[in-house]
Amino acid sequence: MNAETAAPAESTFSPARQQQVVSALRALLPAHALLSNIEDTRPYECDGLAAYRQTPMVVALPENEEQVVAILKACRDLKVPIVPRGAGTGLSGGAMPIADGVVLSTAKFTRIVKLDQYARTAVVQPGVRNLAISEAAAAHGLYYAPDPSSQIACTIGGNVAENSGGVHCLKYGLTVHNVLRVRMVTIEGEVVELGNGALDAPGLDLLAVFIGSEGMLGVVTEVTVKLIPKPQAARVIMASFDDVVKSGNAVANVIAAGIIPAGLEMMDRTSSRMVEPFVKAGYDIDAAAILLCESDGTAEEVEEEIGRMSAVLNASGATRIEVSTSEAERLRFWSGRKNAFPAAGRISPDYYCMDGTIPRKNLAQVLLGIEQMENKYGLRCANVFHAGDGNLHPLILFDANVPGEFHRAEEFGAEILELCVAVGGTITGEHGVGIEKINSMCVQFSPLEREAFFNVKRAFDTAFLLNPDKAIPTLQRCAEYGKMHVQRGQLKFAELPRF
Repeated sequence: MNAETAAPAESTFSPARQQQVVSALRALLPAHALLSNIEDTRPYECDGLAAYRQTPMVVALPENEEQVVAILKACRDLKVPIVPRGAGTGLSGGAMPIADGVVLSTAKFTRIVKLDQYARTAVVQPGVRNLAISEAAAAHGLYYAPDPSSQIACTIGGNVAENSGGVHCLKYGLTVHNVLRVRMVTIEGEVVELGNGALDAPGLDLLAVFIGSEGMLGVVTEVTVKLIPKPQAARVIMASFDDVVKSGNAVANVIAAGIIPAGLEMMDRTSSRMVEPFVKAGYDIDAAAILLCESDGTAEEVEEEIGRMSAVLNASGATRIEVSTSEAERLRFWSGRKNAFPAAGRISPDYYCMDGTIPRKNLAQVLLGIEQMENKYGLRCANVFHAGDGNLHPLILFDANVPGEFHRAEEFGAEILELCVAVGGTITGEHGVGIEKINSMCVQFSPLEREAFFNVKRAFDTAFLLNPDKAIPTLQRCAEYGKMHVQRGQLKFAELPRF
């Protein structure tokens, strides 16, 4: 079986098929854990990328691992595709249902199984909210480091699926750097544990393969995460720049100086003016860009690092520098960055959030390229992102009620991702590929590379039933999209068949 035959055919809803699946699952689940009426399933039609919607045939809400095993076995026997779902806060359509498929939600897996203050670990179920882990660990002076902007709502199972990051990922890493063990169920109904409670595990590093696999390899039922001590002190520098090129260069200069801030974020003028009336964080709305640079550690370490970063920022052309003097002020500085996405609704009916990663040295180049694209597509773009690790989150502003605007927003986003690849970056940093960026995979990866991805998929899910239409495009799809991988004017692996 090759990638062409592995991809599922276009799905369609069938009442007879729905009845067959409902009858099979009704024998395995209590009545309240199975949804099939349209008014019950419609809330599951999309994730945070609401532009793409599909009402699922059935929604299953298991309450324990045994039920997950039974659901997967039944769906395998019936050859029914399954889309695992967490809190639905994802931004790439990774949890978008399939018309003739089952959405398997882990929303009822909300228990913190064990918190070990001495080993500094927490064993949690996948439906536990990201922020709830830190709240539970706070009494022991510990917390969970990855902090996506949606941390108040997103769940650890979804974080594992997307390899989520957050504003502090520069220093403390992404989900993959903070998870020790994952317990999951395969499409065959087999319970498998990847990794363990130690810092390393023997054999192949399947834990790293699984984290970020977007529900394509198995369904998470339990996660062991690392906890770290809460820093004694933390302070934030808010630096203003009159030019985005200077701000981009300042980011590279901070890292080049050997400083790894706890967080290093950038917001352009559009973003600052969008969010300031919403949160009143004290942002300089006249600046072309602002940087938020955080230092944490002991009071002495923070004082020394704040001084070093301030010197680098001043030398890089900062026009204004403010340093938080209290914890309340530090949180206020961050509040604007954390609320940038919802604040977009103040200035635009709709927005399209992209996610790409580039080398830090190319920040200014890419920001200028995005500015040119604004003129090309006739749409505004607010740039707010994890500057320290080059993870961009351009917010393309549009009005879905205007014919053709969403299509232009899609084209705008696709061109941003192509630019990211052109400068040596990638098409995603922490939002995943899902359905949103599946065509952009054709830009970055060759047919042979994509076939390697399919081989991993086959190793876990031979029948291609787990989230089958996401993340990896077929050769046919890439040909239809018209984006074949080209390097130095040559098509890589030209000897391979194209159709």
